[in-house]
Amino acid sequence: MKKLVFSLALLSLVFTSCTSSDDEVTTTPPIATGNITGDITAAKTYAKGVYTISGTVRVKSGATLTFEAGSLVTADVTDGADALLVENGGKLNISGTAAEPVVFTEKSKTAGSWGGIIMFGDAPIVSGKNTTTGTPITTATSEDGTNIVYGGTNAAHNGGSLKYVRVEYAGKKILDGNSEMNGFSFYSVGSGTVLENLVAYKGADDGFEFYGGTVSAKNLISYGNTDDSFDWQDGWQGQANTNWYAYQTGAGNFGMEIESKSVNNDFFPKVSNITLRRAAGTVTEAGNPLEIDAIQFKKEGNGEYSNVVISGYTSANATSVRIQDAATNTNQVATGKIKLLNVKIADNTSLWGAGATTFTVAFPTANFTTGTTATGAALTPGAWAIVDGVNLLGNL
Repeated sequence: MKKLVFSLALLSLVFTSCTSSDDEVTTTPPIATGNITGDITAAKTYAKGVYTISGTVRVKSGATLTFEAGSLVTADVTDGADALLVENGGKLNISGTAAEPVVFTEKSKTAGSWGGIIMFGDAPIVSGKNTTTGTPITTATSEDGTNIVYGGTNAAHNGGSLKYVRVEYAGKKILDGNSEMNGFSFYSVGSGTVLENLVAYKGADDGFEFYGGTVSAKNLISYGNTDDSFDWQDGWQGQANTNWYAYQTGAGNFGMEIESKSVNNDFFPKVSNITLRRAAGTVTEAGNPLEIDAIQFKKEGNGEYSNVVISGYTSANATSVRIQDAATNTNQVATGKIKLLNVKIADNTSLWGAGATTFTVAFPTANFTTGTTATGAALTPGAWAIVDGVNLLGNL
C-alpha cells in the first residue's frame, strides 16, 4: 500500500510539472531569410523568418501565400512602391499569435512608405447609381492606383485568413502621386474571409478601409493613422464586427468615416464594442478644422453601432457623431437605418451635429442611446499590440 501511495504521488508530481511548463509561452528566434518579390502563382509558405518585400507582390488567382507566426517582413521606401496585393481568387493565410504576430513594417519607420496589405474579392458592392435610370452600379475601379475592377455576386468569397497581423507605416502615394493605399484595404472581400486581431500602425491614410463586400472583422487596432481610423464605402455590409479600437495621435481625421456612394441601401453593417479616442493636441491631416469628429456619416452611410466609448473629440468643431448632408439625415437617420446604442462619451464632446445649417438632426429616441455602462473594445494584450516598447492598449 505504501508503494502504491508513493507511486500515485510521483505520478501526480509528473503531471503537475508538465502542466506548469505548458503554461509558459516559449518562442524560438526566426531562422529563415529571403526576399519576397514578383507574382505568387502557386502555393507558397514562408517559414518563421525575417524577410524583405520588394515591389508589389501579387498573389494571383488560384495561389495561396502563407506566413508562419513570428515572421517579420520589411519594405524599403527607396526601392519603389512596395505592397502585398491579393487578387480575386488568390488567398493570403497569416497565422500569427498574440505572442508571435506577423509584422509588416518599413525600414525608415516613416508613415506612407509602402502600400500595406490589399485584398480583392468578388463579393457584392454598390458603388453608386446610374443618374439616368437610378439603377445601382455594382462594379468599380480601385482607388489605390492599381486600377483593378472589383465587385461581384459571391457574398461568401474567401480570401484567406489573417490572424494577429500588424501593418506599420503604410499609406503610400503611388503611380499618379495622389492615389493612396491604406494599412489594410479590402475590396469586395467576402464573408468567407477571416480577419482577426489586426493592427494598422502610423500609416499616412486610413488604418482600415472596406470597399463594399460582406467580410467582418474582429479585434482591430487603428493607431496613429493620419487620415481616418476606420473608413468604408460602396455598400459594405459586414455583420459580425466587434472590438474595434482607434487611438488618434499626432494627426488624424475621423475615428470612423461612413459613406455609401449616395445610395439609400436597405442593408447596413453592424459593429459592436467600439472605443474611439483622440489624444490631446492631435491635428487634422490637412489642417481642415471640420474633419475632426469621432464618427461621420455622409452620402447615405448607415449602420448599427453598440457599446461605444468616445473621448478626446473636444475641439470647437468636433462632435461625437456628425451627419454631413441632408440626404443622409432624411433617408438614414429619420428612417432608423443609423443606430447608436449605449454610447458613453467620456468628456465634454458634444452628442451630434449637422454638417450644414440647412437641416436639423433628430434621432428617433430609441436609435441614439447614451449611458455610463458602455465598455467599448475588449482586446487581449500581447506582443501583437506592442511597437518599439509602446503598449498600444495603454490608452484603451
